[in-house]
This record gives sequence, structure tokens and C-alpha cells, in this order.
Amino acid sequence: MNADAEMAALEKSLRRRFRVVENEVAVADGSVSLLHPASAEDLINEQDFERDERLPYWAEIWPSSLVLAGLVMRMSGGGRRLIELGCGAGLVATCAARVGFDVTATDYYEDATRFARLNAWRNEGMTIAGVMVDWRSMPDQLGRYDTVLASDVLYERPYGELVAGAIAAVLAPGGIALVADPGRVGRESFLSALTPQGLRVRSKNDIAYVNGAIRQTIACFEVGWDSDGGPAGPVP
Repeated sequence: MNADAEMAALEKSLRRRFRVVENEVAVADGSVSLLHPASAEDLINEQDFERDERLPYWAEIWPSSLVLAGLVMRMSGGGRRLIELGCGAGLVATCAARVGFDVTATDYYEDATRFARLNAWRNEGMTIAGVMVDWRSMPDQLGRYDTVLASDVLYERPYGELVAGAIAAVLAPGGIALVADPGRVGRESFLSALTPQGLRVRSKNDIAYVNGAIRQTIACFEVGWDSDGGPAGPVP
């Protein structure tokens, strides 16, 4: 099956399985057409929540992802490897593909990675990788990436340490991670967990987000290795 046929089949499957909407999302000086579930509440699964308190946050378009997507649109990928932790429906991943990164979109929900792959194809005609990932057990085969992105992933306190560990597991020597956060409860635990991982915040940029009654200040943290040598031990 060629890529066109594969993506057409994927879109047909997702439209059949989900009640979807298509939004034209303004990003930087352009826009992204984003196909995503109409309501996250439709997707709540009591068994998932009872097992590990998993909720389908991925189906929403969050202000932090809009801010991070805008930052990504000002970057130049040049074919470098990029991974997104918690890709949702793929807004940021699609923007990363648009500016020339070799993108891997990851999420705890496999359906999120499917939407991300489809949206990158629908907007850019590009095939990106999609991988379901549990931050508690990062797969070694992911390898390492020049750029790591994450937006609004610190919404539970335990996630701070998990996200720091996930970044350490995939960030290449000399690479950068950009983490956009609106002030979730896991922020302080994330910042505290960086040093034990050999990471540090290089800069913090506060960006105002205003959309009608929604007003947030999104902090964008640039994170890198504490030393130029990168992670301890061999790099896959």
C-alpha cells in the first residue's frame, strides 16, 4: 500500500471510530488544518482511569501547544531528528514537519499518534513516525533526538519527574528540549528532577496567550544537558 492509500485508509478508519471536527488553527503567519475528536469527554474510559488515572487530554487543542507550535514555526529543521512527548492530535508535530524536521510523534494513547500522522500528511504530505510511549518505561529503540518538544504535559504532580526522565532518555548530546507549560502542578517537580538527570534549564521565556476570555502565561523552558558531553554512558 502506498502512502496516499495508507493515509486515506487511516482517515476513513478514524472518521468511522470517532466523532471528529476539523479546525483551521492559526499558527504564526499561517494555519494548520487539524482533524481531531470533537470532545475529549466522549473518550473517557473508566477502566483506563482506574488502572493508571489516564484521561484523554490529548484530544483537546491546548494554549500551550499553540504557543509551542508558534515557536517551532520560527525554527529550521534541516532534516534533524525531532521527537514530541505527548503529541495529542499532532498540531506541534505537523508544524515541525512543515519546517523540515524528521519527526517522531509519541503519546500514551496510540490513537493520538494516528491523528498526528494523519494531520502531518494532510497538511504537509509528509510521513512522520508515530509511537505509543509510556514515560515510565521509555523504549530503548527510540534512540536520541536533536530536539525534544512537549506542551502541557505537567498536569499531574508525578509527571514532573517522569517528563524529566523521558527527556533524559531521548535527548542527544548538544540537543535542546522545549517544554511549554501554563503553570501545572507538576512544574516544580519537573524542574527539581532535571539536575539528578544531568539536565538544566538554559532559558525561560514567558509568553502571553490571549483568546477571548482565556488568558494564560505560558512558560517555555529550554532544557539541555548540564555538560557538553551529554548523557552519561553510551548513546544509542
